[in-house]
Amino acid sequence: MLTKTVDIDKMQTDLKELLSQAAEGAEIVFVQGSTPIARLVSAGRRVAGLHAGAISTSADFDEPLPEKFWVGKA
Repeated sequence: MLTKTVDIDKMQTDLKELLSQAAEGAEIVFVQGSTPIARLVSAGRRVAGLHAGAISTSADFDEPLPEKFWVGKA
């Protein structure tokens, strides 16, 4: 992955080009002087089913909650 360092003073004038580069896979590091301030990377694509089975819902999920839950004694 290509990493590019950009001073924050140039960020505003070059933003459209920097966004384009990030979308193509580059990592843009914004610096103030020599101090890194922020990093811009592509959001990437979401993968459907990536964490299939990671969460489960109990069979009684939609059952009414007991009264003691609502009065703060649960």
